[in-house]
Amino acid sequence: MNGLADHVQQIETNDPFEARRSRYAQYRGLVATLTFGRATVRGMVRSVKEDSSCTPVRWLITIAPT
Repeated sequence: MNGLADHVQQIETNDPFEARRSRYAQYRGLVATLTFGRATVRGMVRSVKEDSSCTPVRWLITIAPT
């Protein structure tokens, strides 16, 4: 399968500031640069989903690298 679906990544975070920055970039159509530990991902944020079924709350961020 070729196309965007091959490259989309889903990232999990417990950091509310990363989630907020991701939502900001998603709503404004900006390219986001997210850093998780030593890994850096740059791309368009497709979705930010809150998973409140666990403690602490986590967010699942779907990003398509550019």
